[in-house]
Amino acid sequence: MGSDAAGNRYYENRVDYPFGQHRWVEPGDIHNFDSASIPPEWHGWMTSMNDAPPHMEQEFFESRGQDIIPIEKSNVPADGESVVGHQEPVMNFHHLHNQTTVRSRGWGIGNPIVGLPPGAKDAYYTQPGSPYNEGSIRPRVNIGDLDETKGGGRPYKSEKWADRLRTKEEKQALEMEKTKIVQGAIERERAMAAKRKAAMAARGSGTVVGA
Repeated sequence: MGSDAAGNRYYENRVDYPFGQHRWVEPGDIHNFDSASIPPEWHGWMTSMNDAPPHMEQEFFESRGQDIIPIEKSNVPADGESVVGHQEPVMNFHHLHNQTTVRSRGWGIGNPIVGLPPGAKDAYYTQPGSPYNEGSIRPRVNIGDLDETKGGGRPYKSEKWADRLRTKEEKQALEMEKTKIVQGAIERERAMAAKRKAAMAARGSGTVVGA
């Protein structure tokens, strides 16, 4: 019945096969073939949405265009093509019309199945707000570096992030430092309490609670 730009060949046999199985396609590239490799114009024909293959669509548009009654007067000639809307030719990666399959199979390795080279941008759609949407990715802002005295190497954007980067020894040293700070604060508070107690006793202010 015809072929497309990807080299796919389309056939029809209404005599030997029942309806629904009477149309099929032979892929132009059997190693990279996907159902999305069938262009929309042939997909409609394959699924029996219409019986006019793409090379006969122009005749179909011209015949059906005569039946369209224009609502408003227009200077645009109703030549069949204008009544169905303007269409631009679209070129897709490996003739895949559904780009959801064009994605990397891992970080920095690409996708050899569809021929996507390493480092190439994924083509599948991501919703706004998704962490995979470039427009929604916020730039990372670091608040410090654990190796700042050594020239850097372990930057962190939050205290929780920094805790994940610390080694076991660093965490133990940090806990000991916190313990010393707390003990120092307790000792200072005890010393201040003893001074207040002595000052009150020297003034003869009476019995001191807890003495």
